[in-house]
Parts: sequence; structure tokens; C-alpha cells
Amino acid sequence: MSTFAAVPTALIVHAHPEPHSFNTAQMTAATESLRAAGYRVDILDLYADGWAPVLAREEFAPVDGPFKPQAAQMRAVEEGTLDAAVQDHLDLLLAADLLVLSFPLWWFSLPAVLKGWVDRVFVMGGVFGGEFGLFGDAALAGKRAMLLFTTGGPSESFQQGGAFGPMDDFLFHIHRGMLEFVGFQVLEPVITYGPARMTDRERTAALDAVSESVARVAAGRPLPVG
Repeated sequence: MSTFAAVPTALIVHAHPEPHSFNTAQMTAATESLRAAGYRVDILDLYADGWAPVLAREEFAPVDGPFKPQAAQMRAVEEGTLDAAVQDHLDLLLAADLLVLSFPLWWFSLPAVLKGWVDRVFVMGGVFGGEFGLFGDAALAGKRAMLLFTTGGPSESFQQGGAFGPMDDFLFHIHRGMLEFVGFQVLEPVITYGPARMTDRERTAALDAVSESVARVAAGRPLPVG
């Protein structure tokens, strides 16, 4: 009897308000590259979908006393009462072999809608805590994650001695505090620096570079550092 290898799955969570932006074109290039490599790709376009980023008490069953978000999440997981949209996104997250967060770097961090996605979908009791631990004992251990983003400033601004300092300093709280915290192996980010300052030819070349970098990820080959 023949056996078939499972098709690898990628989940791209995209957070840019303009569908015709370079950032969205970059996400599309990454999607096409993953599909060409044999991945099934699910896309959550947070702006297009009208994702509500606020973790609010109204989405949980009423309780006496103060609202404690993580305790409410844990209880909702145990009782099967998570908000339906959160549950759908959590199911996609848990099923994916590779998570790609696609966004513009705003104020040296994630756009608010994407941070709100993490707040609501990285559910205590679902991806960490409860029966799960942290880092290597969390629910997403053995899976991979990467950042795919654009900046406003040039690459030299994000180096040691540059105007902003090393990019790794800005990414630590995302890489370690969000992704590794719930078990992911974090891959080198794919970054396009300052696309708004590029010519059309340079932007085309940048998209080709994104496709090549994502193809390396899909093939399990490490990206060059720096």
C-alpha cells in the first residue's frame, strides 16, 4: 500500500491596510513561492477581514470579580466557549507547520491589529499554560515561524552605529517574547528596507529576492544572517 507524505501547511497573517501596497505584493510573492514549493497556504488578511484586535471581557462568559484575561482564556478553552473567530484562527495556527507574520514595521514593532491578533489568538490554555508549558514545552514546539516585513528607513539605519540601532534589538520582543515563548523555532526574518524610496525596477528585484528567500525557507535551507 502506498503512503503519501502530509502536505506542509503555512499560515500567513497579513497586516497592511492597503491591498495595492508593496507590503501586500511582498506577501503575495511569499504566498506564491510557498505554493510553488508544495505548501498549502492559508491567509488571514486582518484589515480586509475587519479583525477586532481588542481582547475584551465581552467575548467571555461573565464572572464575579475582576476580569483576568488569561484566566478567562483558560476557562473558555476548558469549557469550549472561545469566541468563534478566535477559535477558527487558533485552529489554523495549531494546524500550520510554518507561521508567517506579514506587516510593515510601525514604530519599530507590530501594527496594532497584528499585536491584537497575538493577544487574542495566542490563547492561554491553547498554546501555552494549562497542560502546556513555555518555550520548548508549549503547544507550538516543533513548528517554525518567521517575520516578513517592510521598513520606512534604509538598511544602514538598522545596523550598529546607525540612526536606529541593530534590527535585532527591535525584534527581540517578537522573536523571544511572542514566538519562541509559545514554542516556535524562529527563522531569520525576510525584510525589504525602504521600498517607498525604490524605483520600480528595484521593487521588482526586491520582490524576486523575497521569493528566493521564502523558497529557501520552504526547502528547509537557512537564510543568510544579516
